[in-house]
Amino acid sequence: MPIHHCPFTFTMKVIKSSIKLYASPKALITQFLYLPGTDRITNIIKRLAILQEDEVDAGLQKVMEEFATRHRAIEEIFLDHYRRINNLYADELLHFSDKKKLLLGAFFTKEYSIQAAALFNPSIVPHPDQQGLKKGEQRFIMSLRATGEGHVSSVVFQTGIVDGENNILLDEQNGFFTALKKNVEATYDKEFMIKRAAFFPGFDVELLNSLPETFTKFRATKAFSQSTFSADAEINSSIHQFNAILDTNYELESPAHLPLNEKVIFPNAHAESMGMEDVRFVKFKDGSNSCYYGTYTAYNGHNIKTQLIETKEFDGFKIRTLYGDAISDKGMALFPEKVNGKYCMISRQGGEKISIMFSDDLYVWNKYQTLMEPFYEWEFVQLGNCGSPLKTEKGWLLLTHGVGAMRTYVISAILLDLEDPSIIIGRLNKPFLRADESEREGYVPNVVYTCGSLQHGDSIIIPYAVSDSATGFVTIMLDEILNELLPQ
Repeated sequence: MPIHHCPFTFTMKVIKSSIKLYASPKALITQFLYLPGTDRITNIIKRLAILQEDEVDAGLQKVMEEFATRHRAIEEIFLDHYRRINNLYADELLHFSDKKKLLLGAFFTKEYSIQAAALFNPSIVPHPDQQGLKKGEQRFIMSLRATGEGHVSSVVFQTGIVDGENNILLDEQNGFFTALKKNVEATYDKEFMIKRAAFFPGFDVELLNSLPETFTKFRATKAFSQSTFSADAEINSSIHQFNAILDTNYELESPAHLPLNEKVIFPNAHAESMGMEDVRFVKFKDGSNSCYYGTYTAYNGHNIKTQLIETKEFDGFKIRTLYGDAISDKGMALFPEKVNGKYCMISRQGGEKISIMFSDDLYVWNKYQTLMEPFYEWEFVQLGNCGSPLKTEKGWLLLTHGVGAMRTYVISAILLDLEDPSIIIGRLNKPFLRADESEREGYVPNVVYTCGSLQHGDSIIIPYAVSDSATGFVTIMLDEILNELLPQ
């Protein structure tokens, strides 16, 4: 195959904003401090038990002086962590005063810097609230991948406004970051479990007969313990698979008073314990109804799994797992509406080509077809999408990333047929964005990357990762990029 060289020149005007979002080690959440073994926990309880109340007062005061201004409602955090210890060691904590309980909670609390390593790979969608804006303005929500200690990735948010002249105005952060909690009282229905159990070979559906039509995880555990099943290996395996389904299909609680910029979606499942990577949010419309979906890659240190975040207005979140033979690799991006009555997804199977797939079921994807293969030398190593496509009068505009020599990432674009997006009707013969000299160094050098773009009037706003370390913005005119696309 010959190498197709193309100069990095183009007639379209790409405007880079001076705004850069950098990772901040001050972006802190609290976490429960797990300690191995029971001896260390009981030793801490014994040491605290013999403290006099004046010593407890002094210790708690010191903790509050150092940490109360760094976290919202820190006393509630300490009490919550105290309760977790109390559930296991209640007899040993009978005589603890209220302040001693708080101090014990503090001993089992730690800070975690969610952005200690990087803040990158953004996606962007229109905000559900577009009230109170001036003419030509659009309010947006941007998600970002925050990476902290141990290279664990979580999801954070940044809101702002694009004005009539494409100026980007970011909302101020309040300095707090709060990890959303898993709703342990979330309810499931039996049909939900039957559909998902079908993807686990050997799952004994008899196990589900002991469940009521709707149930919580606690209710299911109780039902299993009271059942007449024999404790054989097959049943135990099915219970393990049942718990694995609930592990990755869960809900997150979000207090009504919590600003979106403060919310952190931190890994809540074993399957994503080492990170939630590269969320691609899209505003999805189905007739007069709309909601937001965000596909992401869950990673546990060994395996990956494709997950879906669902939300109406970014107030509460449901997390669901995608299943089927076509769910593999990373970088799934959902179309913003159904095409010919089917859900449509840009995907990547095998690591280097862009694929497309269709399904009647949002959660099940069994077939895919290759959409695009590397052709130009700047994409010889790998191709992928840069988020969900934008619908234009001429076709579906899909931003793509290509990887070339020296693992250099660039961003380009293709145009898909509106009625049959498996057909490419236009393709740029060059990238329109690559790292300039000021952007080449970072956690991963020579990379520009995005997980989504925003159409704003006649323009496209693209937030993009700068060498996996920071986030910048570029603006291009929609007509200019459409006019550059070469017919295929």
